[in-house]
Amino acid sequence: MDPVTHTIPARDGLPIHVLEWNAGHRLPPILCLPGLVRTSADFEAVAPAIGSERRIIAIDYPGRGESGRSRDIERYAPEACARDVMDVCAALHIHGAIAIGTSFGGLLSMGLAVARPGLIRAAVLNDIGPDIGSGGADFVRGFVGKDPALESLDACVSYLQTNLPPLSLDTEGAWRRMAELTYAQGADGRFHPVWDTRIAMLLSRPAPDLWPLFGALAQRPVLLIRGAVSDILLPDTVARMQTVHPSMRVVTLPGIGHAPILTEPPALGAIRTFLEDCP
Repeated sequence: MDPVTHTIPARDGLPIHVLEWNAGHRLPPILCLPGLVRTSADFEAVAPAIGSERRIIAIDYPGRGESGRSRDIERYAPEACARDVMDVCAALHIHGAIAIGTSFGGLLSMGLAVARPGLIRAAVLNDIGPDIGSGGADFVRGFVGKDPALESLDACVSYLQTNLPPLSLDTEGAWRRMAELTYAQGADGRFHPVWDTRIAMLLSRPAPDLWPLFGALAQRPVLLIRGAVSDILLPDTVARMQTVHPSMRVVTLPGIGHAPILTEPPALGAIRTFLEDCP
């Protein structure tokens, strides 16, 4: 099942790149929200595996991937991203969706449950919670803000293998695809991040209290997927989340850091079961 590409103008005219896998309308749609500087293409292997008889929407936030860039870095702030997601969903007539949010995308899922309750009926949170480990946050800030300007795709692969936390990428082809989704060749012939590195400037701000946002999911089905060695989602945070949401399902992937790619068999199996059980 190949996706259809949409380019939807935001309210300020900035183009937003969207992928849609449309396998029917019998089941509730799925809204795929990637990580902070990740893109819709991260879901290219997940969507066909879970998309029977439903629509799946995945979004490139502004400043990332094939969406437009802005001179104003405030345009990349979480509140602006949430507004963009709501506008895309309105344009594509998406409501009552099951959100699958990786990291930053999971935080957006929580925020959307507050800002537009009818949009989110259930959520899969991928390695994220209302508290963020400080060590992981420092790594993300440094990684997002750096343009290594690498000389080849092979160099990109080596760079990611050296710098990323443990992931389930177990073949050279899988690492190469991760590199292709992370860096693109520029006019200078070198490979640069597929995001605006100024996004890192937003990460130096004090973090707000995110627990009220998670509380908005307390009456909705939630599946939490965690990498066992994640330094973003820590065990104490998971325990507190379970106190707030006792019926939340938790799947932990041994040996995996931030963030699972969701094609790991335990993760994919848990998502499929969760989707089958959602009302």
